[in-house]
Amino acid sequence: MITVFGAIMYFIAHKGGMLFYAHENVKEYADTHNLKEGFRLFSTLTLEHAKASVGLLLLQILIILATCRIAGLLFKKTGQPAVTGEILAGIILGPSLLGSLFPDIYAFVFPEESFSNIQILSQIGLILFMFTIGMELDIKEVQKRWQDTVLISHAGTIVPFALGMIIAYSIYTKYASAHTPFLSFAIFIGISLSITAFPVLARIIQERGLTRSRLGTISLASAANGDITAWCLLAAIVAYAQAGTVQSAIYTVLFSALYASLMLFIVRPVLRIVGNLYHNKEIVDKSLVAVMFFILIASAYVTEILGLHALFGAFVAGIIMPENTKFRKIMSDKVEDVSLALLLPLFFVYTGLRTDVGLISGAEMWLLCGLFILVAIIGKFGSTFVVARFLGETWKNSLFMGALMNTRGLMELVVLSIGLEMNILPQPVYVMLVLMTLVTTLLTTPLIAFIRFCFKTSERKKQQREDMQKTDIFKVLLSFGRASNGQVMLDLAHQMFSAGSKRLDITALHLTVGSDVNPLHTDDFEKVSFAPILYEAGKLNMPIKTRYEVCEKAEGYITSIVNNEGFDFLLVGSGISMSNLSTDITAHTTWKRLLKLFLRKDSPDFFFYPGTLIKDKTKDFIEKSAASVGIFVNRGFIHAKHILVVVNSVEDLVLLDYVRTLQQSTHGFVQLLNRVSPASDESESVARHLSVYLDNAVETAIPFEKEIMQNLLQEADLMLVTYATWQILTQESKTSLQDMPSTLIIAQK
Repeated sequence: MITVFGAIMYFIAHKGGMLFYAHENVKEYADTHNLKEGFRLFSTLTLEHAKASVGLLLLQILIILATCRIAGLLFKKTGQPAVTGEILAGIILGPSLLGSLFPDIYAFVFPEESFSNIQILSQIGLILFMFTIGMELDIKEVQKRWQDTVLISHAGTIVPFALGMIIAYSIYTKYASAHTPFLSFAIFIGISLSITAFPVLARIIQERGLTRSRLGTISLASAANGDITAWCLLAAIVAYAQAGTVQSAIYTVLFSALYASLMLFIVRPVLRIVGNLYHNKEIVDKSLVAVMFFILIASAYVTEILGLHALFGAFVAGIIMPENTKFRKIMSDKVEDVSLALLLPLFFVYTGLRTDVGLISGAEMWLLCGLFILVAIIGKFGSTFVVARFLGETWKNSLFMGALMNTRGLMELVVLSIGLEMNILPQPVYVMLVLMTLVTTLLTTPLIAFIRFCFKTSERKKQQREDMQKTDIFKVLLSFGRASNGQVMLDLAHQMFSAGSKRLDITALHLTVGSDVNPLHTDDFEKVSFAPILYEAGKLNMPIKTRYEVCEKAEGYITSIVNNEGFDFLLVGSGISMSNLSTDITAHTTWKRLLKLFLRKDSPDFFFYPGTLIKDKTKDFIEKSAASVGIFVNRGFIHAKHILVVVNSVEDLVLLDYVRTLQQSTHGFVQLLNRVSPASDESESVARHLSVYLDNAVETAIPFEKEIMQNLLQEADLMLVTYATWQILTQESKTSLQDMPSTLIIAQK
C-alpha cells in the first residue's frame, strides 16, 4: 500500500512541478539559482528565523537553562545552594559580564526589544513559584510556634528594617528620583534588608539534617513569621505607591481586606472539603487541577488590578490550598518542576539583564554597596543572635539561627524586582541590593560550617563521654537506598549481631540526595522508604531507630554520621553493579555497552562486574569511616543456613568472630575455604587458628581448589569475605563469582 500510494504521490508532485516551472519568471529563477546560491539563501533564511521572535526566544531559553543549570551544579558541589549559582548566572549573561566582554554576542542573543518576552515568561514563573511557596508555608506550624518565635522573627525583621530606613534617609536626596515619595523609598530598602528567603532556608535546613531539630523548627517558623510581616508591609506600601494619594490608598486597602476575607473565610473552607475528598492522584483529574489553576490566576489578577502586584495573589492562593499534605503534594508536583526548572531561570537572567555592575562607579558608590551588605548582616544576624540568647537558646543554636535567618536568595530578588518595576528603587541602588543579596546568600553556608567547626571539639568530647558510658552497646548504622533492600539488610543485621554479647542498637538511615527537595515531599518519601523495614522490625520484635535526611552527597554525609556519633559498624548496600535482579542487570549492561560504544573499550560479557566495587562509591565508606564497614551484596538473601567463609591470609581470621555470632543466631552450616598456600609463611598460623575454631564446631575447612569453588558458591546462602580478599577474588575468579551467593564484604577497623 505504501509503495502504490507513494508512487502516485510522486507522479503527481512531479507533474505539478512541471506546471510550476512553465511560468517565465520561474524559469529565470531556476536558471540563475545554482547549488551555491541555494546554500546562501538557506543560510539567510536560517539567520532570519533565528532572529525572529519565537526562534530568538527559544535560543535565549536554551542558553539560559544551560548556564543556570551548570552554575547551580557548580555551586552545589561547593556546598552552596543552587539558587546562588543561578542568580550569579543571570549576572554573567547580563551587561555586567557578557555584554562587557562580548558585546556583539550579547546584542545578538539579548537585544533590548526581546526583554519583554523574557519578562512575561519570568513573571508567570514567579506567580507559579509564589503559589508553591504559599503551599509550603504551614500556617498551623507557624501558629503553634508563635510564642517561641514571635520575638526572634520580629527582632530579625524590625532591626534591619530600621537600619535600612536610616540609610534611606541619608541617601534619599542624592539617589532617589524626584517623583518617588520618601516613605516608599525607605520602606522598600528596609524590607530589602529584613526579608529572609524561606524556601532557600528550608532546603539548607533539610540538607544539614536539622528538619526535626528544635533549631530547624524554630528557624523555619521564625522565617515564616518575619516574612509574613514583611510581605504585609510590602503589600501596604505597594498599595500606597500605586494609589498615589492617601484617600485612594484607603480604598485600595479596604478592597484588599475584602479580597483577603473572601479568600480566607469563604474559599478556603470550601477547598478544605475538596482536599479531604480528593487526596490521591487516582481521583485528582484534569478538571480539578484546572479549577485550582483558575483560583490561582483569578487571585493573581485581582491583586494586580487592586495595585498590590500579582505575586501577592499567587502567594495567598497557595496559603488557602487545602491543608491536606497529600493534596498539596499533588498540586506542587503539577507546578513546581515547570516553575523551578524552566521559568525561574528566566527570572534570574531577567534580573541579570537589568543588573549592570558598571552603574556602581566611584569609591562612594562601592562604599554604599559595602554599607548595605554590612548593615544587612549586622541587622539580621546580630539581632537574631542576641534575642535568641536572651530567650535562653544555647550559644551554638543562637549563632546558627542568626546565620540561617541572614539567608535572602530568591525572595529578595522578587522584592527588588517589584521596587524597580514601580520606579521606587533607582537602577544603581537596585544593583547594590542585588549584590547584597548574592553576598549574604553566599555567606550562609560558610558561616554554618565555621560555627560547626568552632563547636566541633566540645561536641566530640561530649560524644566520647557518652560512648564511654555505653560500652555494653553495639551500635550499627544501616544505610539503605531501596525500601525493599532495607528490609533484607535488617534481616542480615539481626542474624549477624543479635546473638552477640553486647546489646544491639540499630539505626536505619535513608537519604534523599539533592538539596532542592520540596519539604512537602519529604514526609511521603520517609513513610514509603521505612514502611518495609519497620514491618520487618515488628516481625523480628526488634526495636530500631529510623533516620531520614536530605543531603547533597551521600558518601560524605554517611561517614560523618558514623565518625561523629560513635557507631561501631556501618552496613551499606553495594549498588546495582552487584545485583542479580533482572532490571539491574539490564540497566548495568546497557550502561556498559554505551561506554563501550563511545569509549571503544571492550568489556567482558558478564552479568555483573565484581571488580567495580573497588572503584565504586563504597570505597569511600571503607577508607573514611572510623568504624568497621560491611558492604552487602543482596542476591536473593533470606536466611544464612549455609555460610561460606573465604580465608586468604591471617588478617581474614577476624571473620571467625563474626561467624561465631552468626552461627549462634542461625544454627547454619559453615564451610571455611582456605586459600592460603601450604608453602606460605602464614600457612601454619592460619591452620592453627582454624583448628581451634573447628574443635568447637562441626564444620570443615576445605583447601582451595579452583575447580570446586564454583560449586561452593552455588550451594551457599551467604559468603563472608574481607575487603582485601575481595579485591583478589575479583581479579582471579571473575567467572566463578557470576554464581556467587549474597555476600557480606567486611573491612575491619
